[in-house]
Amino acid sequence: MEPVRDSTRDVRLLSELALACPSFPDITMQVRAISKAEGDELLSLLREQDLDDLEALAISNHVILRAFEPLQLMLEAAGNRRGAEWVANSRRLERARINHALGFLEEICAALEKGGCPVTVIKSLDHWPDLGNDLDLYTDAPSADVIEVMRSRFKAKPDARSWGDRLANKWNFIVPGLPELVEIHAGRLGQTGEQTAVTRSLAARTRLVEVGAHEFRVPAPEDRIIISTLQRMYRHFYIRLCDIVDNAQLVDSYSVDFAYLRSLGTTAGLWEGIATYLTIISQYVEAYRGDGVPLPLFATRGAKFGADQVRFRRNFLRVQILPHSLNLYASELKSLVLRGDLRNSLRLSLLPGLATAAALEQKLTGSDKGIW
Repeated sequence: MEPVRDSTRDVRLLSELALACPSFPDITMQVRAISKAEGDELLSLLREQDLDDLEALAISNHVILRAFEPLQLMLEAAGNRRGAEWVANSRRLERARINHALGFLEEICAALEKGGCPVTVIKSLDHWPDLGNDLDLYTDAPSADVIEVMRSRFKAKPDARSWGDRLANKWNFIVPGLPELVEIHAGRLGQTGEQTAVTRSLAARTRLVEVGAHEFRVPAPEDRIIISTLQRMYRHFYIRLCDIVDNAQLVDSYSVDFAYLRSLGTTAGLWEGIATYLTIISQYVEAYRGDGVPLPLFATRGAKFGADQVRFRRNFLRVQILPHSLNLYASELKSLVLRGDLRNSLRLSLLPGLATAAALEQKLTGSDKGIW
């Protein structure tokens, strides 16, 4: 079964490494499973250029630690000492980056809490032990209070805001000494800030988790899935490999209350997107480990399309904007209108114009940063 059309060798290798047996607690068992399936192809990665390309793809998809640990063990077992040392060094550099970022993140969360801005870490820690390109936070506090704490405590400067950032009530901060941007969502989620149904219960359902030597407040599993769906199916229209691994492990853990997820998703007008997203993930996982994730029947029946409608292009798994993303957008807008949520309906109605302006800006300047 081919999980995605137009997939390349490198994405297949990364998928095999990260997904073949994600539930195995013993990494050596995972290595044995991968060896049976794709061992010959993996062990052909002997040239440095091959490893460079694989590393770049793993970094952009936030799976370098999870995929490179079994890869290192396989190269060692095959006697490819040079390749194994190269992979080990890549892992060391990435762990150093992550440890540095987590130290800052803990300080930032503590300072915001002390300043009267309780925060939840969203998205970033879903990839653990990997980490994304920026640090994402959500707070119910006013933006002005957040800005004051970030400026006074960390001498942070707000990055230039796009039209989309302003609509979403989102701020990106440049913190001295921290390579990653700190992205803080204040009171709203969604590309145009239309999602307040989701945020009303988010803070009340958070939980404390230990990440390395640090402790952070993160969303409940159902909110994690909704936030991930918003980002992938309603904003970027592409899925990273980390999103598949993250959510597969979450569903495999049987910690998701699917009845609650459907209820909240329906209220927010996002259930079709959530069901579709989870179905794509399940089908993709099935192609690599033989079985999908344990989804209830009402989730798979609620999906509008599956993994066969996703293409691998430009480093990510791409969702077709026409007709798929457009249909999901129309369903979300219809739900907000029928619920009588006129303010958020108006916000969301601006999305097509924003997307058109972003596409035009991309074509003229090579970047849509000022728009999107």
